[in-house]
Amino acid sequence: MGQMATKVETIYRPCGKAGKKLSMFTAKVPAGFPSPAADYEEQKLDLNKHLIKNPAATYLVRVMGDSMTGAGIHNGDILVVDRSIEPKDKKIVIANVNGELTVKRIRIRRGKISLEPENENYHSQEINEDMEFEIWGVVTNVIHSL
Repeated sequence: MGQMATKVETIYRPCGKAGKKLSMFTAKVPAGFPSPAADYEEQKLDLNKHLIKNPAATYLVRVMGDSMTGAGIHNGDILVVDRSIEPKDKKIVIANVNGELTVKRIRIRRGKISLEPENENYHSQEINEDMEFEIWGVVTNVIHSL
């Protein structure tokens, strides 16, 4: 498969209903051999509450492409995006550039804005006044399968 810039494939709204709470264990889990101390449960974890800080301003997107792999965003991943967060320098954002949604790291320097990939096979894109440009939100979490 050839190189493909990371773009938004699908947009989802989070479910507003309380989800199923998953077990969360208090013992830290080593990457080596399992610890017998991890046999007890402390509390339940609601992933909606853990991943979504502002439900009214949050949406989810599925991405396609490989231009953000250096930031841990891979083809097919789901991103949690919050529209209420200010898109500051170095944040990863969902941007609408000339009618196309893309995922990039925003760079703001000396009054100029550019969108930067996290893959050396791609180039930065400087935003100019002739372009249609709007930030649709800041990426707060990435969800992907191993």
